[in-house]
Amino acid sequence: MSEPITSAATKPWHGILVATTLPFAEDYSVDYDAYAQHVQWLAANGCHGVSPNGSLGEYQTLDDEERARVVRTAIEAAPDGFTVMPGVAAYGALQARKWAAQAAEAGAQAVMLLPPNTYRGGRDSVLDHYRTVAEVGLPIVAYNNPFDTRIDLTPDILAELHGEGLIVAVKEFTGDVRRFYEIKELAPELDVLVGSDDVLLELGIAGAVGWVAGYPNAIPRATVELYNAAVNRDLDKALPLYRELHKLLRWDSKPQFVHAIKLSMDLAGRNGGKCRPPRVPLAPELIAKLTEDTRDLLAKGYR
Repeated sequence: MSEPITSAATKPWHGILVATTLPFAEDYSVDYDAYAQHVQWLAANGCHGVSPNGSLGEYQTLDDEERARVVRTAIEAAPDGFTVMPGVAAYGALQARKWAAQAAEAGAQAVMLLPPNTYRGGRDSVLDHYRTVAEVGLPIVAYNNPFDTRIDLTPDILAELHGEGLIVAVKEFTGDVRRFYEIKELAPELDVLVGSDDVLLELGIAGAVGWVAGYPNAIPRATVELYNAAVNRDLDKALPLYRELHKLLRWDSKPQFVHAIKLSMDLAGRNGGKCRPPRVPLAPELIAKLTEDTRDLLAKGYR
């Protein structure tokens, strides 16, 4: 009988990589000390790595020095064996390559890369984007988020990218769990990572080898338990836990996901805090719903 899957011991992009939120002070400056403490806390609570400068980290609102320092802070705070996989998304390939080079210099083990953020030039543009960033030499995890980029990294494009040796994995965020099987048919060696919290069970039992995760920012122990049960196909444990947690996990794929996860963090006694503009406070009815659901789970002992 094979050993249960409980760690990210095989490759740096395997396991639970938390797409970290970023704490801000009252004046909206980055609180780097609080961020370092958050990285260490996630490691202590069973997560396998972090992915700073993603959408949850509000990277679009950071200036160049802030963005670089966030990566350095994560790497300095990370214990041995703990992955730091920065997001290197940018408007164009040259900018993204610059951020990949910065991540490499700082000591990151891999990077996560969206296709071009605004220019929708088609397949050739996407291939050139990944070829350019791959010149840095770090392993690249593609991030498929057609909702934000309006570019869909379909299974055939992913297979082409992998066939050229440009990507090692994909964070699949479409929510279409059927895609996993087509990706594996066209590119059997391409690792598929769960990209949105609310399909964790479906992709975990299908064979995903990692999770770029949102809600472990607030409740890491419960979500680590759920991930381990899912990838080990222990449905007796995973299914009831998934049903309980799904009322929060589904917020990871809603437009208010940054607000939602930060609010749940605050309620769990963590440093969630405010978001930078253009995000403004949530509507009162959404705050009330999130508060009710988070407190319900916390009262049941989920942490």
